[in-house]
Amino acid sequence: MRILLTNDDGINAPGLAVLEAIAAELSDDVWICAPAEEQSGAGHSLTLTRPVRLREHGPRRFSVSGTPTDAVTMALKKLLPAPPDLILSGVNRGANLGDDVTYSGTVAAAMEGTLAGIRSIALSQVYAKEGAGDTVSFDAAAKWGGKVLRPLLNTPYTPRTLININFPPVASEQVRGIRVARQGFHDYARGSVVESTDPRGYTYYWFGLYGIEHSPGHDSDLEAIADGFVAVTPMHLDLTHDASLASLRAAFSA
Repeated sequence: MRILLTNDDGINAPGLAVLEAIAAELSDDVWICAPAEEQSGAGHSLTLTRPVRLREHGPRRFSVSGTPTDAVTMALKKLLPAPPDLILSGVNRGANLGDDVTYSGTVAAAMEGTLAGIRSIALSQVYAKEGAGDTVSFDAAAKWGGKVLRPLLNTPYTPRTLININFPPVASEQVRGIRVARQGFHDYARGSVVESTDPRGYTYYWFGLYGIEHSPGHDSDLEAIADGFVAVTPMHLDLTHDASLASLRAAFSA
């Protein structure tokens, strides 16, 4: 089985090293193509206004000067001798839960693989401590990654769907199990924008990663993580709101 690995935290991210170890449990034909620099929040963006450069770091290991979507595109069209059987994106440093997935470069890379007709899975390690820096632990992802992936690989692949996996912010032995859950929703009206002043006296802003309250639903990924489970969420690329089709057609039929 040929596996392509990518992420949005960059080629040197510790989470990618964790993903390499997970992939090595599944195959000895593993390729890597990831952004050269961190691309968190890049979403499903594609570089169109400047050249994308490719750099080789070793056998089957490459980086691109662009987004996670660029990395998957370059791997599929320029690097791999044949399409991979599986694309794994991550392990992201931080959660990709609820409607945050629309911002996520990690999930977007899996979307790009899905568009190409390849089974694609995004993996993220949730952490609880604000300002954790390089102290984020990937223990849950490292110990539970293979346990989650093996059953997924034995299930039939549904075209135009991807799987989003989040590992809870606890030690591996404290993980309570695996829960299949639907996507939850945050309350973005309560989100934070942090304002401060630079050394020259000018105001600048950071979009806050914390302070966004959420209301976990009974069967949501948010609740699964809060309860200490690995959250496994199937997602599809069709954003059509079917329930609105009839009323909109009626509105334009006159």
